[in-house]
Amino acid sequence: MPVVIPAPELRDFVTALFTSAVPDPAHAATITEVLLWASLRGVDSHGVARVPRYLELLDSGEANATPVLSFTGSAAGVAVLDADRAPGPVALTAAAAEAISRARAGGIGAVGVRRTVHTGAIGYYTSQIAAEGLIGIAFVAGMPNMSYPGVTGAAVATSPLAISVPAAPGRPPVLLDMATAGIALGKIAQYRNAGRQLPEGVAATADGTPTTDPALAKMPLPLGGAKGAGMSLVFELLTSVLVGAPIVSSFHSDDPQGRVHRQNALIIALDPAAFGDPVSFVEAVTATLDTLHGLPKAAEDDIRYPGEHSAGVAASRAANGIPVNPKVWAELELAADKFGVALPAPAR
Repeated sequence: MPVVIPAPELRDFVTALFTSAVPDPAHAATITEVLLWASLRGVDSHGVARVPRYLELLDSGEANATPVLSFTGSAAGVAVLDADRAPGPVALTAAAAEAISRARAGGIGAVGVRRTVHTGAIGYYTSQIAAEGLIGIAFVAGMPNMSYPGVTGAAVATSPLAISVPAAPGRPPVLLDMATAGIALGKIAQYRNAGRQLPEGVAATADGTPTTDPALAKMPLPLGGAKGAGMSLVFELLTSVLVGAPIVSSFHSDDPQGRVHRQNALIIALDPAAFGDPVSFVEAVTATLDTLHGLPKAAEDDIRYPGEHSAGVAASRAANGIPVNPKVWAELELAADKFGVALPAPAR
């Protein structure tokens, strides 16, 4: 059974762990916020389950605990952030804020991010943009860990895409947050921890043979076959290649740095006011969602738009606590002992 921890106590606990690992308290709080956001919304593969791994990345130096973030770019709506191997939540939160600022000034803000480490659930960053009344779009490219049609072994990354669109006050924004793989690596680990078989057609062994055994699964298969693989390749071009930090070509070369863990991203903010009346835009979004909700049901299940279900999960978990997998909880107990941080008490 999972250990259920009240959300405020879990937030304080995780913040204390990261405060012990990074000198800047603001960075510790930012990493925590991104991971807790995912856990609250039921995206457990990208939530507090990642805390031990983030601590490992910081301890090993793969993630820079004291990064110097630097923006460059002469075009009004465009910037490039060199993240100096900052943890992804630190880098992409800064990039989203810069994209918002540039969109406010000129209608669009596009920020490329170079040299970050594990971006987390990228829906968080586009949601931050949508909370400002803007449209948020994000792409991420990382280390090859997914198959590609016709290739033996890992060829491209499980590169994710997120799009957030603001809705009427009182409604959660539309949030599409998806990987180009049929399943995330973190999800495979969840199946492994739970001793459950994987669905058909989502994962493969190291040589690319499809498998449903989570103990044998070493990489995800592309979502929709060639479609997911093609999207991943294009996202590599729109992020890594665009900011002069290619990953795929470097990974598959003799470059000794080619397999050093890193990720790149592109975050875009669009101001609806630059395209017309922003009030009419939100009203039309709301009308579209109402139309969707009003369509004939095929079953007893509710009709939901992307992001609506996870917003409901967030409300429930904020009130009742966040379940933590026993294996993850054991890892957090070890981290608490290492850093001298008190464990939070489970919810009653």
